[in-house]
Amino acid sequence: MTDINKIAITSPDGRQERLGKLRELFPDLFDGEGQLNVKALKALVSDEDSAVAERFTFEWAGKQKSKRFAFTPSKATLQFDPERSLNRDGSPNKIGDTPENNNSENLIIEGDNLEVLKLLQATYFEQVKCIYIDPPYNTGNDFIYPDDFSESKSSYWEKNGSKKNGVKLVAVPESSGRKHSNWLNMIYPRLLASRQLLSDDGLILVSIDDNEVANLRRVMDEVFGATNFLAQITVQSNKRGQTYKDIAKTHEYIVVYAKSDDFEIFEFQKAEGSLPFKDEKGNYDLWELRNRNPKFNSANRPNLFFPIWVSITEKDKDGFCRVSIEKPVGDCVEILPLNSDGNESVWRWGRNKVKDNIGGDFPTVVARQKKDGNWNIYQKSRRDTTKAKSIWYETDVISEKGTVELGKLELAEYFEHPKPLGLLQRVLNLTCEGNDIFLDFFAGSGTSAHGAFLHNQIENHNVRSILVQVPELTEKESNAFKGGYEMISDLTIERVKRAGAKIRKEHPKTTIDTGFRVFKLTDSSFHENLFSPDPTKSEEENMNALKAHLAEAAQMRLFNEDEFSNIVTEISLKNGFGLFYKLEPVNEISKNKVYRLIGNDKSSLLCLDNELDNETIEGLKGFKDEQLIVSKSALDTTKKFSLKMEFKNNLWVV
Repeated sequence: MTDINKIAITSPDGRQERLGKLRELFPDLFDGEGQLNVKALKALVSDEDSAVAERFTFEWAGKQKSKRFAFTPSKATLQFDPERSLNRDGSPNKIGDTPENNNSENLIIEGDNLEVLKLLQATYFEQVKCIYIDPPYNTGNDFIYPDDFSESKSSYWEKNGSKKNGVKLVAVPESSGRKHSNWLNMIYPRLLASRQLLSDDGLILVSIDDNEVANLRRVMDEVFGATNFLAQITVQSNKRGQTYKDIAKTHEYIVVYAKSDDFEIFEFQKAEGSLPFKDEKGNYDLWELRNRNPKFNSANRPNLFFPIWVSITEKDKDGFCRVSIEKPVGDCVEILPLNSDGNESVWRWGRNKVKDNIGGDFPTVVARQKKDGNWNIYQKSRRDTTKAKSIWYETDVISEKGTVELGKLELAEYFEHPKPLGLLQRVLNLTCEGNDIFLDFFAGSGTSAHGAFLHNQIENHNVRSILVQVPELTEKESNAFKGGYEMISDLTIERVKRAGAKIRKEHPKTTIDTGFRVFKLTDSSFHENLFSPDPTKSEEENMNALKAHLAEAAQMRLFNEDEFSNIVTEISLKNGFGLFYKLEPVNEISKNKVYRLIGNDKSSLLCLDNELDNETIEGLKGFKDEQLIVSKSALDTTKKFSLKMEFKNNLWVV
């Protein structure tokens, strides 16, 4: 009898998945034992007989370790926190509630964002439409995440925020000599992990300032591909400027990349009154059809240089005349695309497009005579949207505005430099609609969720937000600590809570989801995930200790009643059922507690009892076409054989 399938108890192994895809495409690059032949790979990608030593690369201290760390599986899990969660209507959950008791589709996750991104892979792989992050800017005053890829697991966990008492993250001083390397080691694995979550038509936008913008561009070129760079938006964040600098700095940047060339980006709605003219069809603006680029003429753009004929006797009440591509019968004027000096230019549209827009009751291309007697060819534009510009200077994107907005929630004294809502609403308007998923894994003041609430209220959308914030400890002398907020994540949750309440007060009949489910990054419920190597011992000693630990773990696969919800959540999270699963009892079976686990368009029977009654074994056979997950400790040889014969590859153990 073949071995029984084992349910995943870690996040996906990103390295093995990447190697697996490479093996599918190029099996000849692997030897008989399935190992990658590095020499064969180099020969494939090199144009020469031997690899070229000199090439353009972007390297820094620790890069390869940080890259490997991005794809190592996480052994942690996420645990539901009902006391800090709200339903979609803003009502609170109760102590003891499970994730099923909450009906919100928004998430706030407290924990190190790299571990969380790994844990979201099985559920949200290529599902996120937009990622927006505002990472630490590395100014010397901002903290960075102190990942140390050589330390023990216990030490890492203590620093990454899984411990209940939070974590203190400190700045990396200039004197360390590794300021930029450390910042890159922080951002690189997180970008790699987050790319796995982006949908093919998805976008990522990153706020940054001058300190790391050059390095960010290069590392994002590597992660997302230089051809997927879309824009570097300049945002006027401070009208007065930082006057203590030699040149008063007034701006920051948003770097924009697509996942692929299938990206989707929307336009902004034009301001009221931006279509100043009106006819029987509606409002419009007038755009000259002549292309104003002085480099274009009949020699280099011959398809855009041709005459347009104006029928001067066919004027409407606004003075517009009909035009045609061919010379019409009757009085007419030939118009060529010439500039004011009489030199050649070209039209913006070719012959066919002009021809398609000159007929009907309301032609788009028309002509009108100017006061000097010359004629202009116009496009009547009725478009009420406009492309985003690469400079944002409006008042609603200034950082000071974010502080004012927090003041309305009585939280201004607790945050420094919160992002303004106008900035996040612009990001959302460019990227999200309908039921899209919006992710911010440097949540900070929670502006992203607040912005998503407003976006949904204004646009009648149902964009779902995921926020991740490390439980960073606040300074004991800070207003936040004195106000009862011991961790930044406490403030994140409180801001989102107050934002939802404010919207509901202003719009009592709203149906948007202003709730959220809070999850905390914690140790796994599975004992085999809890091994930590001892850095004072040799590799051989640690390997022997690991074997002993796994042998002990195999004897401890007994699930207590009070652990049940957390274990189901971990199984669901790591096996693709997600965090919004449902657990329905299978009433046909009474001797054991059997459920149907449903989530992400998949389902499985689930029984975590430590013993299976013979009557249950017989009853389960009636569900043999479904997947079945049972506790390994509940199967003796006979029961294992019986279920395997019925369920075959649909039988899984945990």
